Amino acid sequence: MNPDVYAHPTAVIDDPCEIGAGTKIWHFVHVGEHATIGRQCVLGQNVMIAPGVRVGHNVKIQNNVAVYSGVEVEDDVFLGPSCVLTNVSNPRSQVVRRGLYERTLIRRGATVGANATIVCGVTLGRYCLIGAGAVVTHDVPDYALITGVPGRQRGWVSRHGHPLRKGANGVFTCPESGLRYEEPTPGRLRCLDLDEEAPLPAEWATGRQAYRHFNRPR
Repeated sequence: MNPDVYAHPTAVIDDPCEIGAGTKIWHFVHVGEHATIGRQCVLGQNVMIAPGVRVGHNVKIQNNVAVYSGVEVEDDVFLGPSCVLTNVSNPRSQVVRRGLYERTLIRRGATVGANATIVCGVTLGRYCLIGAGAVVTHDVPDYALITGVPGRQRGWVSRHGHPLRKGANGVFTCPESGLRYEEPTPGRLRCLDLDEEAPLPAEWATGRQAYRHFNRPR
């Protein structure tokens, strides 16, 4: 194992697997063989990474999350405590579907809130935010805010996770970073100031105020 990786003594890490420098693996984590985990990740207590799963760089996986075979996690993703990922839509104990796992793709910068459930076979778009306890059954666009059961889009969020409101000029502006967004076609949002695949510049990578400072009830 990479000497720049921290693994708690209770963690079980099967060989062979690949774990990037700076990653921290905490109590009772199990990483399956042939899994790939990127640099600077954090795997919280009781996380399971199934054999062959790919996890990108700078991914934060909170306590009690199982990332099953068929799930792919890109860079900068946040998986909240006890969120649920699945890989078979119609599981039966009597029917073996081990070779039929459905693919779930969690794209760069997405957030899945605590106790949310992602039904397999969907793609979560870049920088989307799935609210706590939501149940997602369909693909989610980039920057979409999804809440409820079943999950429905309630609006757009910025890279910093703040709800966006359209200005008089038709442009959405993040209240924390000042980054601007536009909706070039209905149902699609893009950032005007930063490519979706580019990392956040250092000056925007540290939060300045808590969420409620910018999102007080009206």
